Amino acid sequence: MEDIEAIAALQDSVRRRLYEYVVDQGREVGRNEAAQAVGVARTLAAHHLDKLAEVGLLNSGSRRLTGRSGPGAGRPAKVYSPARAERSVSLPARDYRTVASLLAEAAEEAGLDSQLFATARRRGETDRGSVTPCGDLEEAMGVLAARGYAPHLEGGGEEDGGVAPRVVRMRNCPFHTVAERFPPLVCGMNLALLEGLIGDGPVAVRMEARPGGCCVVLEDSGTEGSSKNNSH
Repeated sequence: MEDIEAIAALQDSVRRRLYEYVVDQGREVGRNEAAQAVGVARTLAAHHLDKLAEVGLLNSGSRRLTGRSGPGAGRPAKVYSPARAERSVSLPARDYRTVASLLAEAAEEAGLDSQLFATARRRGETDRGSVTPCGDLEEAMGVLAARGYAPHLEGGGEEDGGVAPRVVRMRNCPFHTVAERFPPLVCGMNLALLEGLIGDGPVAVRMEARPGGCCVVLEDSGTEGSSKNNSH
């Protein structure tokens, strides 16, 4: 019932836009910022954000948004961040997570890593079909967004003088639950899958394990048709 209530909470369009905005930021967001981002009054945003926290889709807390402390720093403001818990509903009940965990455990015990990685890369290539490899990071981000990775482009902006290399990191891992139990196996599979899906072109795919996000990052390879950094 909790999962149903959480998902039902997103039926309201304003609430869903607020949820998507907080998730996209990948950090704590205050009420004023969220309200301005979706174009609603602060009081309405506060109501919906609190409801999202109540059903477990967001975490809530408080901190001073000015970055100052001590007298004159102002009162702490309420802030919201994405909840780590997964929500899913299946009618009638299904338990694919247990199946995935059992298969991953069996593959790890049998030493089938290389076979799994090869299969994952073939699946990525099959899903890409006759489409040419992604031509740039923006195109790759569109592919990843459609698969729920929540890609985010970092570097190459005015804030860093355009010096930092452009890197795409994913704020969501679609295989999070199983990856937590079998990180080398599942992260290697994920890398191979994305290698096949993105294709051998100007976008490089490599492993970079980071807490709280996907273990794979994308970057400009610098050359057309260059090979990927294969970490498995």
